[in-house]
Formats: sequence, structure tokens, C-alpha cells
Amino acid sequence: MDIFITPFLNNGFLLNALFAGTLVAIACGIVGTFMVLRGLAFLGDALAHGVLPGVASALLWGIPGFVGASVGSLVMIAGITWITKKSRLSADTAIGLLFVGMLASGVVIVSHSQSFSGDLVKLLFGQFLGITSFDLLIQGTVTLLLAVMAFVFRRPFLLLCFSEEQAQVSGYSAKLYHMLLLVMIAMTVIVSFQTVGTLLVFGMLLAPAATSSFVSRQLVGMMIIASGFGILSVYIGLLLSYHFSLSAGGCVVIVAVGIFFIVFLFSQTFEKEHFHG
Repeated sequence: MDIFITPFLNNGFLLNALFAGTLVAIACGIVGTFMVLRGLAFLGDALAHGVLPGVASALLWGIPGFVGASVGSLVMIAGITWITKKSRLSADTAIGLLFVGMLASGVVIVSHSQSFSGDLVKLLFGQFLGITSFDLLIQGTVTLLLAVMAFVFRRPFLLLCFSEEQAQVSGYSAKLYHMLLLVMIAMTVIVSFQTVGTLLVFGMLLAPAATSSFVSRQLVGMMIIASGFGILSVYIGLLLSYHFSLSAGGCVVIVAVGIFFIVFLFSQTFEKEHFHG
């Protein structure tokens, strides 16, 4: 049992990483569930990568990274909204254009500055073992805010996930709640990139939520199970990282995706047996 518990008891950095990862898993479990049900995986991916130029610019100018991530997310959301409103292009096209443009801008900024040699890995893959008490406070506050928003707006969000027309008929503005959902996804990306990085935050948003869809059909159940799978991924991933000297963020996301395939294969087997039975 020592190999499963002692690393966290004897290493304050690893324990902070576990707390931070747990908060990220809860935030991603809540928002990722709506994202999967609404079919916004591509948008989530775009936001996760679209913050790169904002974060890179912020670090270059000595500004906290989450400020740059916030600006990058706002530019993405505003740009998508503006293009779809002013043209006949689909939302997917607008998202794709901004995704590629923002990602390319981030690469140009990073490649132009020599000071990113050490920060680039942290930027892309996070710094699980560099989490501070202040980071935990910010993550805890945003995670609590996301949970409150999900609870307060659960009905319009759920209606929106299945039909915009049904949401409108029920008296809810589809555009307003769609925008709120985008803001929640952006908030999750902003608060999570510090831990798992811009390259891997999408994995934490998508994998646990997608996995939970095989286990539960209830909204609250999916969120709880997604958060649980996310926390399990963080715990196993950090242990693998500690014992084998591997990237913490990478291990966490690989475990999350691995759990998805295990549950997926198990669910397929169960469905076949149930069908033949």
C-alpha cells in the first residue's frame, strides 16, 4: 500500500498536485458533460488551443498566464459569434478558422522569443508539480462558481443540449444560454491550463464526460461519474508520473483516455450479452 499512499504523504508538491487535479477533474466533469451532450467537442478543442497566443503573450510581458488565457478565450468566443452572425458560414467553419489562426499565432509568438525554451513545456503540458496555494484558491473558487452555474441553469442547459427549439418554446433564450455555456467552457479551460496545459486540457474535458455517458443517462449522475473518473485519472496518472519519472499532465490524460476505452469495451460486451439474452 505504501506505493499508493506514501508518495502523497511525503511530498507536498505531489499532494498539492492531487488537490489541484481533483478540482480540475470536478470542473471538467461538470462542464464536459454539457459539452458532450451539446456536441461542442470541436469548440472545446478550439478554446483549449486558442488560448495559446494569449498565454504566450502574457508570459512574454510578465503578466499572469490566466489573464492571457482569459483574453484568448474572449477573442475566440467573440470571433466565432461575429463570423456566424455576419456571414453564411457554419459555426464549425468559424471555429475551425479561428482555431487554426489562434494556434498559428501562438506558435509564431513562441518561436519568436528565446525566453520560452523552459516555459514551452509548461505551457503545453502544464505544471502539476508547481501548483501553489494561490493556484488552488483560484481553482477552487472557479470550480465552485461553475458548480453553482450548472445547478442554477441546469434546466435550460439540458433543454438546449437536446433541442434549441424546445428551449425556446419553454421560454429560454437559446442564444443566451448557448453563450453562457461557451463562457463556462472558457472558464474551465482558463482555470485548468495551469495544471494540465493547453494541449491536454481538452482531454480532461472530453474523456471523463464521454466515459460517464456509458454509465449513466441522468445529467447529475453523468457529472458525478465524470468527476469521479477524472479524479481517478489524476490519482493514477500522478502515481505513474512519480514512480516512472514521466510527464504528470500527459500521464493523467493517457489514463483518462485509457479508462474511456476500458468502459467503452465493457459496455459493448454488456450490450451484446444483454441483446442476445
